[in-house]
Amino acid sequence: MATVTHHCLLNLPHIPPPINRPKLPLPPSSLPSLSLSRQSPLSASLSLSPATIHSPSPSPTSFKSEDTESIIDGLFYLLRLSSQYDDVEVTKAVHASFLKLSEEKTKLGNALISTYLKLGFPRDAFLVFVSLSSPTVVSYTALISGFARLNLEIKALKVFFKMRSEGVIEPNEYTFVAVLNACVRSCRFSLGVQIHGLIVKSGFLSSVFVGNSVMSLYSSDGVVKVFDEMPQRDVVSWNTVISCLVKEGLFGEAFELFCEMNRVEGVEADSFTVSTLLSVSDSMRGRELHGRAVRMGLRQELSVSNALIGFYGKCGEIKKVESLYEMMSVRDGFTLTEMITAYMAFGMVDSAVEMFEKIPEKNNISYNALIAGFCRNGYGLKALRLFTEMIQRGVELTDFSLTSAVDACGLVSEKKVSEQIHGFCVKFGCASNPCIQTALLDMCTRCERMTDAEEMFELWPSNLDCSKATTSMLGGYSRNGLPEKALSLFHRTLREEKLVLDEVSLTLIIAVCGTLGFGQMGDQIHGYALKGGYSSDIGLGNSLISMYSKCFHFNDAIKVFNTMREHDVVSWNSLISCYILQRNGDEALAIWLRMNKEGIKPDTITLALVISSYRYTESNKLSTCRDLFLSMETIHGILPTTEHYAAYVRVLGHWGLLEEAEETVNSMPFQPEVSVLRALLDSCRVHSNTSIAKRVEKLILSTKPDNPSEYILKSNIYSASGLWHRSEVIREEMRERGYRKHPSRSWIIHGNMIHSFHARDTSHPQEKDIYSGLEILIMECLKAGYEPDTEFVLQEVDELMKKSFLFHHSAKLAVTYGILTNKSRGKPVRVVKNVMLCGDCHEFYKYVSVVVKREIVLRDSSGFHRFVNGKCSCKDLW
Repeated sequence: MATVTHHCLLNLPHIPPPINRPKLPLPPSSLPSLSLSRQSPLSASLSLSPATIHSPSPSPTSFKSEDTESIIDGLFYLLRLSSQYDDVEVTKAVHASFLKLSEEKTKLGNALISTYLKLGFPRDAFLVFVSLSSPTVVSYTALISGFARLNLEIKALKVFFKMRSEGVIEPNEYTFVAVLNACVRSCRFSLGVQIHGLIVKSGFLSSVFVGNSVMSLYSSDGVVKVFDEMPQRDVVSWNTVISCLVKEGLFGEAFELFCEMNRVEGVEADSFTVSTLLSVSDSMRGRELHGRAVRMGLRQELSVSNALIGFYGKCGEIKKVESLYEMMSVRDGFTLTEMITAYMAFGMVDSAVEMFEKIPEKNNISYNALIAGFCRNGYGLKALRLFTEMIQRGVELTDFSLTSAVDACGLVSEKKVSEQIHGFCVKFGCASNPCIQTALLDMCTRCERMTDAEEMFELWPSNLDCSKATTSMLGGYSRNGLPEKALSLFHRTLREEKLVLDEVSLTLIIAVCGTLGFGQMGDQIHGYALKGGYSSDIGLGNSLISMYSKCFHFNDAIKVFNTMREHDVVSWNSLISCYILQRNGDEALAIWLRMNKEGIKPDTITLALVISSYRYTESNKLSTCRDLFLSMETIHGILPTTEHYAAYVRVLGHWGLLEEAEETVNSMPFQPEVSVLRALLDSCRVHSNTSIAKRVEKLILSTKPDNPSEYILKSNIYSASGLWHRSEVIREEMRERGYRKHPSRSWIIHGNMIHSFHARDTSHPQEKDIYSGLEILIMECLKAGYEPDTEFVLQEVDELMKKSFLFHHSAKLAVTYGILTNKSRGKPVRVVKNVMLCGDCHEFYKYVSVVVKREIVLRDSSGFHRFVNGKCSCKDLW
């Protein structure tokens, strides 16, 4: 036998042995030459020259039988190296030598099959398999397992069927595990059930290994049944059942099984058990699991630490989350992703972004977490930019990625952007996915695409749950100023059983009742909620407070608040809003003081409401309002936003401090938005200050409108100045951008029906009676001293036509119908208007209350007006 020298075939003495493995004996020099087609990474790392690799090969017949064992050992060794270094060229070279061996070579063939499959070459593995003269159960099992792992489940199953049809070789436990894996991965569960029967018949269910695989076929009931039938179980068996119960939402059963597991000798929970249960733990159970993990020495396990971060994030303990993160000696991408989710839940967006930047290899999970966090915190534009980055970097998009991108479009509320994202989803064939389809429908309702949303809803697949789509449509109609359509859809889908009444849908329809001022319907929904056991839901309670406040039932709103078991900041905001709608600032401030005494932390909406309430108190409290506004950041940690400035400017303007209001606007730390300028302009009109009004109008006209209301304001300013052409240019630009004005409407609830009126409306069945009654009412009011103010008609028509337009405003038609239908003199006539009441209608209502000797209550966008004996509760300041 030739001795090994430094010039032997593979220069093997210089190969470093694998870590933690004994050095294998070197193959003899009689090993056939390995003819590699290229310079492979492994050969390069072993300093193999091409000349050495392509040296001539001796004939297989020249091998001595006593050398065969050493040759095969050497080939085994090379296969292990090729697998370790992911080098298929060495594997192919071994394959070539394998084919030249004349003696029985099944074991080496099995190793070749496994190596090819590990390296991702199933075709080569199959060629080795068919070349075997006597394949064994190991050969079949290796091929089945490898095919399944490489997503070739059908091929794996065909190999199994071939094995069974030949009837020569019986499957063993490893074969059954491999074929069960193929069934699960290909979703052929009925076939899996048949194989389960074969396993029972063959007696392999006694193998824990096989039993654990059988459980993967079934849902909770089947898993528990298989688990109960298993004679032996290990920790994997228990984990499989617990994990299945958790996935199906059976958390109580999962924890009961965990307690039973702890009573079994020889079985101890591991990191998988603890992390699985932590993901669904409430506060008490999670803390118990944390303590158990510490006692069991699992605290430093990466999966447990990650699960603990997720758990404490859900519990709202950000300090604990940060402490756990700092204590971790090892972190991975999942750790940082959990931190992103936790920070986003607390609104700490910058910290979340910082964590994202720390991830060395960002994948779709980390991107999805950040995009979802941006959406959760209202940063729709940032979410869309990150989604674009995902596409540009070639990151794999998932259903969750697309759903988040669609949600972000809804936040941005840009029609054109929403159409682009919609087209993207359709192009990539994802629009039919149930989650994405529901998100797309909701997006359309938020991006002024209600027609598209209605079309999608009417074509909604019958095999998909319609309840979420219906809820989205209800919300869309409500947001887009179409409450009647929302109510109509609610009744229709309830009859057709397409709507499940839960907390979300009930909250939405209660809000619609509030918008309409439909108290009777709101009462009925409230009763249903009480019977359905939803009385403890805070969100529903908050919606009820708001609904009763808007439906003239203030005492009921207060009663709901007082009977709620728990309150959040929205509850308090709703109660303050209730008093502001009544223009009762003193009571609103009393609630604010109560909040402070009880240690309730206000949010940005609370402070905007409290500032607004000073419009309806005494002027001597104005200094308190000023102090609150100026100390928002120092005392409450809240920076003043556009909403706070608009509220404060309205308060100053209400009390006639127009110069201070203008100075406040001019000293704002950011560009004042139109809503702030409008607040100042309205105050100038109330106090007839034309000089400041002109300066404000100039500022408004210099801004670029971003929404329909800003376009309308700009157009009206031009119209009021007689610049009709410029006004029309603005309206044309508005139409080109796809914006539409929600027309002014007024309505009356009578006979459990909504009777709605537009200006000069002739669609009502009692149109003739209404117009006749209105004509009489106008004549009586004119006699009483009413003088029409045609300045509120912003159309280029003559004075006579202006009066005709003015006399047929929707509010005048509605109150006439209310007087005609409500004969009871003891009951007030109640009117609801979707925009602010114009000055002329306000004056008309005061005279109507005198002429008909009735109380008239009207709710507009500013709050409630009570007209009694020619006076209004707003004191003509609204």
